[in-house]
Amino acid sequence: MTISFGYAKPKVLQALRYHFISRPEIRIMLILVNVFAIASIILYAFQKVTPLAFLTGSFLWVVLMISFWFVLPGMVYRRAVTFKHEFSMDFDEDSFTLRHEKGSKRWPWSSLKHYMESPHFFHLYFDNRSFFLVPKSGCQDSDEVHALRMLIKSKVKKG
Repeated sequence: MTISFGYAKPKVLQALRYHFISRPEIRIMLILVNVFAIASIILYAFQKVTPLAFLTGSFLWVVLMISFWFVLPGMVYRRAVTFKHEFSMDFDEDSFTLRHEKGSKRWPWSSLKHYMESPHFFHLYFDNRSFFLVPKSGCQDSDEVHALRMLIKSKVKKG
């Protein structure tokens, strides 16, 4: 199976958000910050903390949410030149190949540690931090997306 694709910025930013939110350390931090925010609301309602303490906690919550939702994905998008190029990928039983105008690279399926699926992409992870986004829009139709999903699922464990 061969697909050809480029990247659309809004979809890539959404995929990067999925990546960051799926990280266990970020997920734990977000949960703790939300618990802290709820506790500060309750303590403020019972007048156990001052308005300044409540506003400080709320400000920190807003800054953290903006960072993970907008700043971090935007920084990664701007730094990665990958998202500005056109690619094609060949998928077969033993390996997959990424092609670009400057060359190509083949990987065996065993080089992938796991994969994740988001609404517009398959995230193929080489390790916990290195991954490649394969857009579903590169497929011709939903049947081809399903065939690619089944191939990836049979070759790589889900993360």
